[in-house]
Amino acid sequence: MRGYFGIGVEGLSKPMNAGNLYRSAHAFGASFVFTVASSYDPDIRKSDTSDVTGQVPFYSFETLESMRLPEGCALVGVEITDDAIDLPSFQHPRCAAYVLGMERGSLSPELVNCCDHVIKIPTLFSLNLATAGAIVMYDRLISVQRFGARPVVPGGLIEPIPLHKFGEPVIRRNRPGLKAASPAIGGGHKA
Repeated sequence: MRGYFGIGVEGLSKPMNAGNLYRSAHAFGASFVFTVASSYDPDIRKSDTSDVTGQVPFYSFETLESMRLPEGCALVGVEITDDAIDLPSFQHPRCAAYVLGMERGSLSPELVNCCDHVIKIPTLFSLNLATAGAIVMYDRLISVQRFGARPVVPGGLIEPIPLHKFGEPVIRRNRPGLKAASPAIGGGHKA
């Protein structure tokens, strides 16, 4: 799979749910996990049985202003708003950091304004933080990795993944700004 993702939470109110979220993140192959304006001590977690912060980089940003993401990483807020994109219709960015709000709360308007995309899980009501995060990561997994297409009927054949076809080599000549290669560096002699 190309690209990477990280997942985090803003304004955490239940550290155990963050431990569950981060454990799921580790299982789904997250490249990093983070908190924003949250008090989370990875050393006293009880639900993170995979020791995520010992396996995956963990970043604790004290404020939204101090949050730093890799260049080219899209920030994707997970929030129930009228203009949020339904998760099944969302095309995940190749490089993304997903951020969820705390339980019994929402992402701050300031953080939502920083997001490149805001998505929502089409449910009747809000889900538990760790559950919502796991659903988003699973959706990313099935939409960006290459799996065979689902069969039309239960028990039907899974459509095989098409083999990659390599094209002919591309030879570029006379590209602007490039100098011609020098003849046999270190061993060429003129006759």
